Amino acid sequence: MEQDSFPGLPPFPTHVSTAPLVRLSLEKLLAHDVAEIKRLVQASEEIGFFYLHLDSSSGAQLLSDADQLFATGEELFLLDLEEKQKYDFSDQNSYFGYKAQGAVVVDKQGNLDRNEFYNVSKNDILGLTSPLPAPTILQSTRTNLESFITASHSIITLLLSHLNDSLNLPPNTLPSLHRLRAQSGDQVRFIKAPPQPIDDHRTAMGEHTDFGSITILFNRLGGLQVLPPGEDAIWTYVRPLPGHAIINLGDAMVKFTNGLFRSNIHRVVAPPGEQSTSTRFSLVYFSRPEDDVPLRRLEGTDRIPPLGEDDVEETVLSKDWVIRRALGRRGNLEDIDFEKSAGTEQLSRRIKV
Repeated sequence: MEQDSFPGLPPFPTHVSTAPLVRLSLEKLLAHDVAEIKRLVQASEEIGFFYLHLDSSSGAQLLSDADQLFATGEELFLLDLEEKQKYDFSDQNSYFGYKAQGAVVVDKQGNLDRNEFYNVSKNDILGLTSPLPAPTILQSTRTNLESFITASHSIITLLLSHLNDSLNLPPNTLPSLHRLRAQSGDQVRFIKAPPQPIDDHRTAMGEHTDFGSITILFNRLGGLQVLPPGEDAIWTYVRPLPGHAIINLGDAMVKFTNGLFRSNIHRVVAPPGEQSTSTRFSLVYFSRPEDDVPLRRLEGTDRIPPLGEDDVEETVLSKDWVIRRALGRRGNLEDIDFEKSAGTEQLSRRIKV
């Protein structure tokens, strides 16, 4: 019988309502199961979030890699703040490396984020660029990181292939924009969110859409919330499930499909119930289009809605979009351009008809 909670951690409370995300099977998607692919496409169009049951040999490897990297993340964040801040590269216009708690403005009221994270570049780990300075704990786990990146990217390619076919695009159109060995903003992110003050539970990471194409997320404690589309939508928790990853689409998929696929708004708040007193660690793989890919509507199919008569697409390359979004809300409130640093949130709020 499959476990419904994570050993050693408080259980997710049963009285908290959760988002009814579809659970897809990696094994069925690998087998090109027609019904499962249809459910993938439906989830991508309706909310852009779903669970992926890692019920295959490749899925088991990814889970094993994730377990090891969770332990790495805990050690990483035990380092002294002064040591970690040596690897904050934001002043070099880079979103790789360390971000301290409170470095990002989460809303127009000036509230600051309540998590710290460390971004590890795929380009670095796979030797596509010169290695970045990094703490010893990360230098010693490069083999594990490479395995995690490779396994994650394999799943990304599978999902992109199925979505490509559903759009009636020329074969390999989407996967060819996300090659493993091409330079891109792909990264592994380690996240730590400490327990929040009892009398001041608020947003730890502000509402946003993801910058890239597809995100693979591993959580063990609650805290992630999604805002489903519609006028009367309310924030709803996404319950972490053992043996599963949480998958969501990002802005690039919205731009490629002119809004047919959804990059849904989400945020991170304090975990619910007894979980609120625990430190929340997360592990993420962000897949993004290759650096020189323009983010615009793809041609070659009538499945993607045409641009409106008055619509003008912004001319922006993937690398520039990610840098703008990743660094756009660091600094002083009065210096932040919230509109320029936004993603596809307004499209995500639309009402499906």
